[in-house]
Amino acid sequence: MHVASWIRPLRLVVVLGLGLLAACGDGTTSSVGASRTGADPAEVARWEATAERVTITRDRWGVPHVRGATDADVVFGAMYAQAEDDFNRIEVNYLNAMGRLAEAEGESAVWSDLRMKLFINPDSMQARYAASPDSLRRLMDAFADGLNYFLHTHAEVTPRVLTRFEPWMALTFSEGSIGGDIESINLRALRAFYDARNPMPAGEMRAVALAEPTPVAVEPSGSNGFAIAPSKSASGHALLLINPHTSFFFRAELQMTSDEGLNAYGASTWGQFFIYQGFNERVGWMHTSSGADAIDEYAEAVTERGDTITYGFDGEERPIVRDRIAVPYRAGDTVLTREFTVYRTHHGPVVREDDEGRWVTVKLMQEPVKALTQSYWRTKARNLADFRATMDLHTNSSNNTIYADADGTIAYFHANFVPRRNPRYDWERAVDGSTSATEWQGVHTVDESPLIINPSTGWLQNTNNWPYSAIGAASPSPRDYPGYMDYVGENPRGIHAVRVLQDRSAFTLDTLITVAYDSELTAFETLFPPLFRDYDALPASDARKAKLAEPIAALRAWDRRYALESAPTSVAIYWGENLWRATSRAAADARVSTYAWMERRATRDDRIDALVAAVDTLTAHFGRWDTPWGEINRFQRLTGGIVQPFSDTAPSIPVPFASSRWGSLAAFGAATFNGTKRLYGTRGNSFVAVVEFGPRVRAKAVVAGGQHGDPANPHFDDQAEMYARGEFRDVLFWPEELESAVERRYKPGAR
Repeated sequence: MHVASWIRPLRLVVVLGLGLLAACGDGTTSSVGASRTGADPAEVARWEATAERVTITRDRWGVPHVRGATDADVVFGAMYAQAEDDFNRIEVNYLNAMGRLAEAEGESAVWSDLRMKLFINPDSMQARYAASPDSLRRLMDAFADGLNYFLHTHAEVTPRVLTRFEPWMALTFSEGSIGGDIESINLRALRAFYDARNPMPAGEMRAVALAEPTPVAVEPSGSNGFAIAPSKSASGHALLLINPHTSFFFRAELQMTSDEGLNAYGASTWGQFFIYQGFNERVGWMHTSSGADAIDEYAEAVTERGDTITYGFDGEERPIVRDRIAVPYRAGDTVLTREFTVYRTHHGPVVREDDEGRWVTVKLMQEPVKALTQSYWRTKARNLADFRATMDLHTNSSNNTIYADADGTIAYFHANFVPRRNPRYDWERAVDGSTSATEWQGVHTVDESPLIINPSTGWLQNTNNWPYSAIGAASPSPRDYPGYMDYVGENPRGIHAVRVLQDRSAFTLDTLITVAYDSELTAFETLFPPLFRDYDALPASDARKAKLAEPIAALRAWDRRYALESAPTSVAIYWGENLWRATSRAAADARVSTYAWMERRATRDDRIDALVAAVDTLTAHFGRWDTPWGEINRFQRLTGGIVQPFSDTAPSIPVPFASSRWGSLAAFGAATFNGTKRLYGTRGNSFVAVVEFGPRVRAKAVVAGGQHGDPANPHFDDQAEMYARGEFRDVLFWPEELESAVERRYKPGAR
């Protein structure tokens, strides 16, 4: 199985009436009272002294440039600045990371919290913090201090749960990807297993329904990364495209600079104290989701004899370990607790029962100290050797990495945590947990994974696709690696990226932007011919023949490029989404690509009926089947909420680029919500930057909407129009550049 890794600790909060009580480490409770952080005068004095060593400069776009004497000072200021921009997103990220979301959102989040808590223990996490190197502990201390100082100085901000942050909490959110290994575990199966073994007394907890499974046709997650070598650039310097495809407003733009050599710029996930995707004056890094297998399921041979439960391993019976996990959840003005007896083997916790009645456990990476170390220290790398040293920690479990630097080096690192396994087993499914033959045998080194450094092509790319097209025909061969090194294969964006990179030279920042927004929708190149053949084969007596004559003619004449005024773009995408929904389940069951199934195994009725449905929907929603794409595909940001209340009657902005599912390099994953007819984007291009290295780094960037989470702030949506047009602004990296565009300069705590 494949996904990324987080580890989630726990700190209980009990809310009684209007009073807020925080659980202490010794199990007692202390009133938060007037000082919500529980700070004593000495602690406040320490915060204020740190604030005096920090300067936050906001540029004309509201981007915070944080400077301090030490790295820890800068972390303090960065967390304070993040909280100014969107404390809500910081808190929600940590409630999710620590398995405490139900304390804010109620019973519906109990099962996702249990899933998190299966893999963490708060005492263990605090012990890991205590045993961390001094240099890392100082950063974690500064992380908590910055957030607590913000709460101390902003009485108008009301946390939902977290009134005080503690340093160890940084270890629960130590790697920057959205989603995580833990979140790959099916909640319905988890609930079915543990509900049956932990029944609630009648009336104590309602049978709250879980959210419906995510629809099949959703925007692919992940990102694009391109690197251009000096031989292919106009300036003779390396270039990097940083193009994460995340949920909108998930990361903030930030610069962090200290007198200890830190000078990093880029996208920082709310609540994390490092630049996740970005650059410093010497090197740049871009993470894309990897198809490598970083997590495995084990089918355990469990025997139940009364209260005794054992599992077989190499011919011996071992006892199942039982734990008790408490999951608090909000119920009105109080917080109640549901307790679970949970089970685990040496592989990991039991998460479900399979069709044969076997208990299934999950094994994944659990190295939060190393993960946080890697995430932070790569931002201070000066060259390939420095960066490679951080990769050797092997804790960025979910990602490939595209790299470029001022020495002219470009590189592709595949995955970063790939356990070495017995290749005789099918690791895409649960393997036999009763034999040591399925145990992990260490982790593949960087050199044992697909690795590309300074390719002869002068460029490289990854689009969450396999590494075997990273540099076109000269790419590594899948024959040289175990199958579990990649399970996703090629995608239409990968095909598109190779096309736009291989035939161009003399790249500049502007031409790299042009390439990154090339409008071809490559998936339809292979999907249309079967559709046209099926349509041509329809008998004249079939009513669909006449009904689809004009839409088919429009698709035949279309150049397969999106545009605001293009009606064929609308028809093609509605048709493609319908066909995807109709076929993807069968493709998954057959373990083949949905693209391949749609192209070669879909029936004539699958294809024709999907087009009929597209025409009918467009006509019903917009009055005509040939509705221009720009009338449908929209960007809208109305509130600071994580979930937007999309509305067809509220202002929105047309967006030309489309879903990455169809090969759009610039991704805009959109859907209907709350009864809307238009499609509104929620993920895809978020923070996008192009960087040129050399004696003096230069960059351009744009973000979805704006830097700030408050609609009353001018930086809430001041980049929205630019974003929709694919228009970039200059990054103000150097002090003299920033001086020409200072909006405000201040110390943390200043109001």
